[in-house]
Amino acid sequence: MPKENDKRSPVALEQRGVSADQRMFSPSAARNSEPILAVLERVLPTHGMVLEIGCGTGEHAVCFAKAMPNLTWLPSDPDADARASTASWIKFTGLNNVLAPLDIDVCSRLWGVEQKKPFDAIVSINMIHIAPWAASLGLFAGAGRLLCAGGLLILYGPFTRDGVHNAPSNAAFDASLKAHNPSWGVRDIADLERVGEASRLSLRETIKMPANNMSIVFSSGTA
Repeated sequence: MPKENDKRSPVALEQRGVSADQRMFSPSAARNSEPILAVLERVLPTHGMVLEIGCGTGEHAVCFAKAMPNLTWLPSDPDADARASTASWIKFTGLNNVLAPLDIDVCSRLWGVEQKKPFDAIVSINMIHIAPWAASLGLFAGAGRLLCAGGLLILYGPFTRDGVHNAPSNAAFDASLKAHNPSWGVRDIADLERVGEASRLSLRETIKMPANNMSIVFSSGTA
């Protein structure tokens, strides 16, 4: 199991364009928004509040909120530039079901959203592999505290299964992550299942996605 040895904030691994109004443009978001949306439209409730951890540019938030207008989307990111981009995307689209982005450190005991709980879902896209293992631990602990009974924790990104990569390209990507920062790396589903059990989160579904990625859905039990 990965070690908890670095609590630095997650970062982007891609070059992003930036407009004059601070909106950032993510190549990966442009590629994966549609397939992720298809999963979310199937598994999320029709009404409720969704907390996004690591919203990045904010493009996912506005894309999903526009497609699911009866859900309220609460984006968050520890990076100030990401929050500025997200705020600008919200203003640009004029959506009223996306709340102002928050600064949430998942490694903290309290996230500052406790007054808004319970959440119907927590979504985190391409975050846990470019953050220390402590971020995964904090994410699951927070989900256990903040999700309603039957609420969902939905992760997207590359994963291993029992230590085995699903493609040589993911193995190479994992090696490059660890070379950049030894506390990063592609996480194993079995490790995440064990962490989830401690917070009453059970693995509900794994979904194959384009480019050898996966969506993983955990469900919260009753308190």
